[in-house]
Amino acid sequence: MAHVLLAFGTNLGARMENLREALRKVARVASPTRASSIYETEPWGVQAQPRFLNMVLAGETALSPDALLRALKTIEQEMGRVHDVRYGPRPIDLDILFYGALVLHTADLEIPHPRIPERRFVLVPLVELEPNLIHPILKQTSRELLAALPDANGEQLYAPALNLMDAHSNS
Repeated sequence: MAHVLLAFGTNLGARMENLREALRKVARVASPTRASSIYETEPWGVQAQPRFLNMVLAGETALSPDALLRALKTIEQEMGRVHDVRYGPRPIDLDILFYGALVLHTADLEIPHPRIPERRFVLVPLVELEPNLIHPILKQTSRELLAALPDANGEQLYAPALNLMDAHSNS
């Protein structure tokens, strides 16, 4: 089993329910162990869109990195994600941040996620879960990566972490 850290984001529809539904679906492919609080953040990339809810989930998976990516993309599609505008609005966005200490670069997948160091909306919840996690390429902790970013994105604590027991419910 590999320890994985996954980013969740949503800015369309019933955002909290989107996170709960995504958690239930992700639990089928990566057993959740811990979840960060949920943060409301400004959009990144395309600014003219609703604010996001973001969180990070720690879990364990038996899937390979490529199989996990395919599973996450399937979940996004099941939940109505359309990849028409890069960084555009979406009901759910699921990204693999880390897969153990693996460093991987293929045409379809980069691990660690290449934009972690520039995204407060990922680093704030990541630091909550894994403040001393060392980025295998940059050799800095997640806390150090967050400290290096400007403090101007307006993340606000929105809700406590989702109950991981809900990940196993069928409702």
